[in-house]
Amino acid sequence: MKSLISAYRKKKSHIKKRLKEFKGSQKDEDLFAELAFCLLTPQSKAVSCDRAVKELKKEDLLSVGTARRIGCKLKGLARFHNKKADYLVAARRIFKNNKKFEVNKKLDRSDVLKTREWLVKNIKGLGYKESSHFLRNIGLGRDIAILDVHILRNLKRLGVIEKIPASLNKKTYIETENRMREFAKKIKIPLGELDLLFWSGETGFIFK
Repeated sequence: MKSLISAYRKKKSHIKKRLKEFKGSQKDEDLFAELAFCLLTPQSKAVSCDRAVKELKKEDLLSVGTARRIGCKLKGLARFHNKKADYLVAARRIFKNNKKFEVNKKLDRSDVLKTREWLVKNIKGLGYKESSHFLRNIGLGRDIAILDVHILRNLKRLGVIEKIPASLNKKTYIETENRMREFAKKIKIPLGELDLLFWSGETGFIFK
């Protein structure tokens, strides 16, 4: 526990700066690009997925590309590239209308938990982890957790959970998130900052 708090003190300013950066552009096109990133990340490296999204944007494939063309671009950068290309195209149908993205209209910023439920229900390929990741990356992650393997490993190490769940259904995800939320309050580190602290401890750097 002492080492965790010590690490937080050292990284606090960097973490806060990174979280502030997540509140950057709120343009619909940029929000959809962030959604695309979170659709690509399961079982794939975040840095590679970020590169993939940038390449898709550069060639305007996020906006108008077919699943086949998107899949070809994702190959070697994201696992299950064809399936994820299908997810991207399906998500685009929901968030794009009359040749324009309308992501902001779909998001209820006053109720993040409600918005997360909507994402999980309506966007194929987004579970609770990916939906939380997306919301955090657009500046709405103050009170939600991204329960990936890095976070779960740390929660187990610190005794917040007894074991790493074999799978995270809705009930297990919310229960684990609540435990992490209470732990964050106990040690007086904001939940969103604790997430990045754990992540940077596992990877060696703060990304997204």
